[in-house]
Amino acid sequence: MKIVLLQDNHFSTEDLEKDIRAWVDYYNNERYHESLNNLTPADIYFGRAEQRLRERADIKRKTMEERKRIYQQQKEAS
Repeated sequence: MKIVLLQDNHFSTEDLEKDIRAWVDYYNNERYHESLNNLTPADIYFGRAEQRLRERADIKRKTMEERKRIYQQQKEAS
């Protein structure tokens, strides 16, 4: 956070506070944390972890099925 905040010039404490709030919001709600199984702290805190992991598993399964289907079509076309 220190590096991010020092990159900009803050001419008032309000500007600095606004940037700190934005950074904390990003860190807690958008940035995935490897130590949290690539979830956000908000996902863990609000009990959305299992739901997010199920959604990802479904997306992965559908992606793999689609890739397999495309591969089979290409194989049959050759």
